[in-house]
Amino acid sequence: MKTHPVAQNHRRQWLATAATLGVAPWLLSACAQTASAPRPTTDQPASAARRRLGPLEVFPIGLGVQWHPSGPQGVVDLYQSRTTRQGGVALIRRAADLCINFFDTAEVYGPFMSEELLGEALQGSRRDRAVISTKFGFDVDPTTGQRRGGVNSRPAHIRQVVEAQLRRLRTDRIDLLYQHRVDPNVPIEDVAGTIKDLVRQGKVLHYGLSEPGLQTIRRAHKEHPVAAIQNEYSMLFRGPEAQVLPLCEELGIGFVPWSPLGMGFLAGTVKATSRFEKQDFRAAAPRFAPDVLPANMALAELVQTWAARKNVTPPQLSLAWLTAQKPWIVPIPGTTNVAHLEENVAAASISFSAAELKELNAAVAAIPIRGARLPPAVLSATGVEAPPKR
Repeated sequence: MKTHPVAQNHRRQWLATAATLGVAPWLLSACAQTASAPRPTTDQPASAARRRLGPLEVFPIGLGVQWHPSGPQGVVDLYQSRTTRQGGVALIRRAADLCINFFDTAEVYGPFMSEELLGEALQGSRRDRAVISTKFGFDVDPTTGQRRGGVNSRPAHIRQVVEAQLRRLRTDRIDLLYQHRVDPNVPIEDVAGTIKDLVRQGKVLHYGLSEPGLQTIRRAHKEHPVAAIQNEYSMLFRGPEAQVLPLCEELGIGFVPWSPLGMGFLAGTVKATSRFEKQDFRAAAPRFAPDVLPANMALAELVQTWAARKNVTPPQLSLAWLTAQKPWIVPIPGTTNVAHLEENVAAASISFSAAELKELNAAVAAIPIRGARLPPAVLSATGVEAPPKR
């Protein structure tokens, strides 16, 4: 798939044209100055470059590390963006040396490879400044990495996975451990109870849930406080606004949007005529199908218009929109490109007036998106309620 020329030009020139982006160079300079600060703790006062994510304090933009092997030294993401293992490590270190201190990955990304690269990159002082989140929950052979199909959150399996994750991440604790998907065969009380034990042991500091059912959130939180919920959320998919975000606000839980740039759609890299290779995840996502994509481009055009109005790039506009929704929302855009990483970091300096945000929200809400957000098999694993405890 070819990158939209307008978006490509935006990305190439954004750092060089400081006059266009105004505050971006200031932010990057401030980030570099704070890179040697001690690891954030829950009792430190919030600063302009940090926000609360449940009990954690992190930079407003995180980094998603969702990479898979491609050849002996190659790395590829779900949308066929590529780098090398060495390039991936360098990118993570660049993020850490800027403001980013929140890194998200999972056992199943690779499997294992993303955790290994993150562990390699965040050694020494970088680890002390980092908040590492990872996930368990799919049925992955702990030795071979083979996906055996389905999910597995049995307590014994969770403990086995966490020990392996600590080794791969080269650390003695996981700052935030998510259940990747709810297991319909294991009561959430058993899952949360197992993690509570790991917290007592110091191996896990906080835990969260990804794409869970609403009642599962309440039950998990009653067993042991949930730090964060990670669901898809962006201008392209606003589903969490109806019930999940209000529940997070009620319970004091942070929220982490995955796919905050709509799988590249909001970054301006998708055209009405775009077609995706079979290996690209978007080839199976109904909202990117040829018969609905032209209609959905109205949202991409709105983002382009507002980005020009704010003198920022479309990805920056999209990330800033998310962080403006609630002060406890921290998106985790992924990338294999250092320039895109730096572009995303600068989104933290963008703000909206109350009138601007009201206008933009109304404009986004007025555009219907056609097509489901995920393939049917993937979608069926979201919003699942754990079975009752007997």
